[in-house]
Amino acid sequence: MIGHQPQNQRGAGGVCVRPRDRGSPPATNRSCTMTHVNRRDLAKAVAVQSDVDLATVSKVLDGFTDVVTGVVSKGEPVMMTGFAKFAKVERAARMGRNPATGEQIRIKASKRARITPAKAFKDAVLSASGPKLARGAWPVDADAVKRAGQKEVAKAPRKRVATTTVSAAKKGVTSRPAKKAPSSTARGARRSSP
Repeated sequence: MIGHQPQNQRGAGGVCVRPRDRGSPPATNRSCTMTHVNRRDLAKAVAVQSDVDLATVSKVLDGFTDVVTGVVSKGEPVMMTGFAKFAKVERAARMGRNPATGEQIRIKASKRARITPAKAFKDAVLSASGPKLARGAWPVDADAVKRAGQKEVAKAPRKRVATTTVSAAKKGVTSRPAKKAPSSTARGARRSSP
């Protein structure tokens, strides 16, 4: 089945992958897989989903990876509830067997990075009922990425300043702001004096 795919669409191991041109229709062959979501595509999708500009999302993703990597490298696990647990695992030295000869060999102690998906994440992925994505988040829409973070915030109403009225202006009289009321300490001082 793989033989009929064009050479430029074959990935590692002969499995065909979707071309990088996002405008092309998806592959219909069941043995074909789509390409991986790279960091840039992820940043664009998050920008559209959260309605934040792409530069801010890129900085947040950089900060996230730096903090998680730094904390886990010091031996502390990082748990993102509902998503995954990032941890550093130390495996003790042990005895094992060489599968080819059957003789016993000593396996050295080692350290590994482990990412364990949370139950909520696994359930959402396996049931295909993940969160509803915003229009243009995936597949990434270039126009949606440009619009992300560009919505105008509702402006507060401007304060009215004392102005002259038409009839008062003709008379040469201007309106003045009201006088301040005396402060509560001054009023209290007047009342307490006999």
